[in-house]
Amino acid sequence: MENLIYAIKNSILQFQFVDAIDIILVAILVYYLLKITVKTRAIQVIKGLVVLVVLAQICEFVGFTTITWLLQSIVGAGAILLVIIFQPEIRRALEKIGTGKIFELGFSESKSESEDVIAEIERAILNMSIRKIGALIVFEKKTGMREVIESGTSIGARISSELVENIFFPNSPLHDGAMIINGDKLVAAGCFLPLSDDKTISSELGTRHRAALGISEISDAVVLIVSEETGVISKAFEGTITIY
Repeated sequence: MENLIYAIKNSILQFQFVDAIDIILVAILVYYLLKITVKTRAIQVIKGLVVLVVLAQICEFVGFTTITWLLQSIVGAGAILLVIIFQPEIRRALEKIGTGKIFELGFSESKSESEDVIAEIERAILNMSIRKIGALIVFEKKTGMREVIESGTSIGARISSELVENIFFPNSPLHDGAMIINGDKLVAAGCFLPLSDDKTISSELGTRHRAALGISEISDAVVLIVSEETGVISKAFEGTITIY
């Protein structure tokens, strides 16, 4: 007991200003890592890995040699597994670091858009929802979408609810693709989006939802979806879908 007290006192006496900075930097790093992974698939798997680590320590303490070796082997390969499983999340995190967006305290999907644009989009979305007209609208942010835009038809027009509804009207030439919006401009329509490989997506969600999720996994875009089957409005952002 005395040795423990002596060790604690000795550690306190040796504690320096640089150690405090070190602890603060680690805390900030952990905070932003959690901020990136929260509300994604990553947080669930991280919880699972933590459980495995704890179980491995308990089994080692009890003396279960075989199961301890098995758990430690799984945890040891965790770094490679994380890179494979969380490729979209890692790519999105690196994009955030590159754009400086990781250091923002919050995110507001509508702040970069004018009130007039929001009103026009809202009117169009509600009208299409009532009439059960399928729609897929992508709001481009800091991550460029040149390849996606080039896959569709360039428009370059100002946003209006009538224009949005006409583009997505059934059997129109561009109604099946995605619409790309940047600021107050309708950049392109009829664009092809990468489909998500997430196996946990509900079977009730169609191709539009899978495409919206796919582009949100590899960019910071906000995507609005209107289901042509039910008229339900959804939003995809950072690899998650919210149904309204």
